[in-house]
Amino acid sequence: MKKMTCNQLGGACDLEFHGDTFESIASQSKQHAMEMFQKGDQPHLAAMQKMQEMMQSPTAMQEWMMAKKAEFDLL
Repeated sequence: MKKMTCNQLGGACDLEFHGDTFESIASQSKQHAMEMFQKGDQPHLAAMQKMQEMMQSPTAMQEWMMAKKAEFDLL
């Protein structure tokens, strides 16, 4: 089992996500992001805004996902 943090995935905290696949960890991260959005958590909202700005193109999003998946594979 591998782990990545919210921070490693572009978030604003050190909450750890555990899983055997990157997809599992990404799903946990997405759920956490939705919870933080609903709570109006300002650090997470700022991190989400930064991610949205960075991901303006589909190419940027793909490259980011590939880089994070490669990072996961190295764990």
